[in-house]
Amino acid sequence: MGIAGVVVWLGWVMGVALQLQQAALSSAWVYGAVFGAGVVVAWLAWRRHSNAAPTVGRWLLMWAVGLCLAWGQTGWRSVIYAQRALAPALQGMDIEVVGRVASLPQQGDDSLRFELEVDSARRSEREVKLPERLQLAWYQRGKGAAADRAIPSIHAGERWRLTVRLRSPHSTSNPQGFDRERWWWEQGIGAVGYVRDGPRYAPAERLEAAPFYRVDRWRGVVRDRILERIEDPRIAGLLAALVVGDQSAIENEDWTLFRTTGVAHLVSISGLHVTLFAWVAVLGVGLLWRRFARWWPALALWMPAQQAAGWGGLLLACGYAVFAGWGVPAQRTVLMLALFLGLRLMGRQWPWPLVWGAALAAVLLLDPWAWLQAGFWLSFVAVAILFAALPQTQQTAVKRNGGPPGWRMAKALWKLLREQAIVTLALAPLSLLLFGQVSVVGLLANLLAIPWVTLVLTPLALLGVAVPWLWDGAALAGQGLLVWLGWLADWPWAAVFRPVPPLWMGMAAALGALLLVMPWPGAVRFGGLVLIWPVLAWAPPRPAPGEFEVVALDVGQGSAVVVRTAGHSLLFDTGPRYGTSADAGRTIVVPVLRALGDVPDTVVVSHRDSDHAGGAASVRAAWPGARWLASFGNDRSERCLAGQQWVWDGVAFEVLHPGPEHYGDQGQGRLSSNAMSCTLLVSNGREAAWLSGDLDAARETRLALARPDLRASLLVAPHHGSHTSSSPVLLNTLLPSWVLVQAGYRNRYGHPATKILARYNARGIHWVASPDCGAATWRSQNPKEVACHREQRQRYWNHALPRSEEAFNLDRETGE
Repeated sequence: MGIAGVVVWLGWVMGVALQLQQAALSSAWVYGAVFGAGVVVAWLAWRRHSNAAPTVGRWLLMWAVGLCLAWGQTGWRSVIYAQRALAPALQGMDIEVVGRVASLPQQGDDSLRFELEVDSARRSEREVKLPERLQLAWYQRGKGAAADRAIPSIHAGERWRLTVRLRSPHSTSNPQGFDRERWWWEQGIGAVGYVRDGPRYAPAERLEAAPFYRVDRWRGVVRDRILERIEDPRIAGLLAALVVGDQSAIENEDWTLFRTTGVAHLVSISGLHVTLFAWVAVLGVGLLWRRFARWWPALALWMPAQQAAGWGGLLLACGYAVFAGWGVPAQRTVLMLALFLGLRLMGRQWPWPLVWGAALAAVLLLDPWAWLQAGFWLSFVAVAILFAALPQTQQTAVKRNGGPPGWRMAKALWKLLREQAIVTLALAPLSLLLFGQVSVVGLLANLLAIPWVTLVLTPLALLGVAVPWLWDGAALAGQGLLVWLGWLADWPWAAVFRPVPPLWMGMAAALGALLLVMPWPGAVRFGGLVLIWPVLAWAPPRPAPGEFEVVALDVGQGSAVVVRTAGHSLLFDTGPRYGTSADAGRTIVVPVLRALGDVPDTVVVSHRDSDHAGGAASVRAAWPGARWLASFGNDRSERCLAGQQWVWDGVAFEVLHPGPEHYGDQGQGRLSSNAMSCTLLVSNGREAAWLSGDLDAARETRLALARPDLRASLLVAPHHGSHTSSSPVLLNTLLPSWVLVQAGYRNRYGHPATKILARYNARGIHWVASPDCGAATWRSQNPKEVACHREQRQRYWNHALPRSEEAFNLDRETGE
């Protein structure tokens, strides 16, 4: 692999990266033509210049060949996948499907979630075409003792006949938020939906499973055995993640703990685990091969024990990686082990950058979208840092040095400390760029967690598959680990949250961290500090004094709005609750505000309904020092009352509703929950914004008639655009230029109502809805424009919808 190969590799990596930046896919023939051109040029270059001296022109040609091949093949695969998407006409329809359970089912409090690979599908006795892979939920009818039918037991690998209702894989879209649509794309999921289970539908039926689905079945059996034996769900989830790669079995609170202490890489099937398994497998296979060779000498002649141990260990490690879910760290480790083994058996030795680069290219060849995964970057960058910062000469020198056992142990501990310190420091900017946080206690946590998890917890968990009582010992080891990490996480400043920097700044900081840990002269390492400093000092731009901006977050069927001034932030509503263990406050509001560098000074929760107050507990836990105002609760100091006013950076905030007369003696509202909604007016004297939760039309009318001088350039649609709000009197009084509608995609309430949208259009009011806009940003210095996050960060895997007003006008024209 000479310089030409390295140049082709660079082109290949860049070709994958460029294709993943496309907002929309090109046609299949364009990708095919580019790929074909790359093949032809590569063949001609090899024929004409195979023995020629390398030149800059030839290197550029090889780089272009790699780029064309990668861009073309990645785009071609994307087009093929996109053609399997769910037909729009099948959304919301009841379809009978037959398929195989292709994931480990996840049991919730009142639902079961799993993925299904479709064999066939029918609607109204006619065959229909569905995506190959679906993500389904099976909800229990009723709750608790009132549940009239329990969800049947479902296992991975089983085949079922089900009636399902599907929709396109559409999710929320927020600045620096998790792109679930990309995750669905990476997993090959073309539609999401739920099982229709009731007397009006054909009963679900378990069918005979095909024998080649046994790996999924075995994974499910092992996971279920762990969950049955270990009573503590936290420990059971941890062991399931280490043995079968079921990371969803880990509770949300524990994921927060692992990220805070910087050990999240240890609780999944990491490269360290696969390497340890491969090492043990090589020793075991070599021992058995030599033992059998004594009985059958021909065995040693057919294959030497060293080769047999290498190939056997590699195959077993590959089997373990597949059994554990075949994640990116496992892929990278298996590929690098295969390269090392192949080169060794051929009597060759490549420098580590070539082996590392070949493994990276192979992973991208198998899964180009791995480029977008945080695990891909953390895994490959960590390995590269260890090789670069600890040269092989130093590593071998440490191994060869003798001395007393105590001295050798001290040197080993020093080596472990140095390696962990290097990786922790070097990955800090990358962690900041990917997650917006850096674990301060990560070095201390990993010093104990790495050997504990690698040498004690993981071996016990794996051996428990054959000897189940060893899982009890693994449970004790897991409990000790959680106690240690919990103690560290309680430290002040255990983790530092910083705004997510721009990509170029984050990459410069990552380069600076690499320079800082390299064994190079001090002047070069000082240059690393210069590159890191901008990230530490950077803060996202904020409105100028006297101006403000409103960001309506995309939280599905619910509400969460951020109002930002030059030096302060206000959060209006905290998003919906998605279930007993998930809410938008934890999954969307807190991460987005932290990524934007916002710390809310005041939180206003309009009313008690779960779609507005569902994330309150998560927000309060993240920022306990914030001032709270709400229309419910027993704390009188937290009541929102008409007449409350304050000024931030030249921007006035005024509460208009409810009044003191609307509260009872016990602090409870005298009106309905919606009618008690806190109503807030934000104004800088020139532009204003109106936020009113789910206030009903009668209260809107009273407020508008009482203050006919009120004006608001921006209106956050009351009650998500319901026909019970957005009264004509309010609209005629405020005269807004824009309305931001927060609603869920294809929500069951029909928000926003067609009548209300027609009312907006009749008055020339522009509007956008969160399903097709994502997070919407309006700024007082540019009141005639609204920026939609879904449009700004559109990629071809994102579910594309027409702009809200365009979609409404199209529906009117077509009569739909």
